[in-house]
Amino acid sequence: MSRSSAAATHVELSRRAIPIAFEEASPRPFLKWAGGKRRLLPTLLKHAPEGATGYFEPFVGGGALFFALLPPKAVLADRNQRLIRAYRGVRQNVEKVIRLLKSYRHDPNFFYEFREANIDDGTDAEVAAWFIYLNRTGFNGLYRVNRENRFNVPFGRYTNPRICDEPSLRACSAALARADLRVEDFEVAVADAKAGDFVYFDPPYVPLSNTSSFTSYTAAGFGEAEQRRLRDTARRLKDRGVRVLLSNSSAPSVRELYAEGFRITEVAAARAINSKASARGTVVELLIT
Repeated sequence: MSRSSAAATHVELSRRAIPIAFEEASPRPFLKWAGGKRRLLPTLLKHAPEGATGYFEPFVGGGALFFALLPPKAVLADRNQRLIRAYRGVRQNVEKVIRLLKSYRHDPNFFYEFREANIDDGTDAEVAAWFIYLNRTGFNGLYRVNRENRFNVPFGRYTNPRICDEPSLRACSAALARADLRVEDFEVAVADAKAGDFVYFDPPYVPLSNTSSFTSYTAAGFGEAEQRRLRDTARRLKDRGVRVLLSNSSAPSVRELYAEGFRITEVAAARAINSKASARGTVVELLIT
């Protein structure tokens, strides 16, 4: 079967991979994410290798490619502890997450009170419900924190957001049963990748301008030194037979970083999150293999 045919039948194959109790829905990301890859999935699937023995995604974000591929074995990691706890909550106790989400009001007073909750002391299911609620009702679906790791996105302009998508959450829970979820640096997360495995890197992008940077999904950020370390990690993986796919912006520094030993493909990507609706057009991104 060709890659295009495989992509076309992906939904049906995905349904077969999920236990019968969850067949009413295929898994799709339960979080909106700045730089999420749902709209680029057809292109990403064409670049994903056939027959990979293991899958690694060290900047999991919304996990769009993972939920599309449904690999039998996966390592999903991120430095954002709350994000990984949200994944664990959905995997381990999705029914509690659903019950909590159903009890939350779409109301600015509730939003701001809930935003200030000391959620890190809660269970993983409580963290997941907190994360999903703020993600679905906050401005533009952003997750952003300050240097004190306090979530600081304001209330969004939505009339009736879908706070609780029960079928999708249950499907995601089933899919995540096959994943190893880690709060780890990207280099550590892929240390065990071996020849025949597939690693997808979707890091915070190098900004195209001084005003377009958005790396505040953790308090530490992701700067120039980390981008160079990522390139070096990708090169070492390639040298030992691991298949690597990497996304980044089309900034000149990215082209320079990957000029030797990598193949660069330009793709047109739709901007799903921007403070100005008029700016949510297409932008050139790079796929690096």
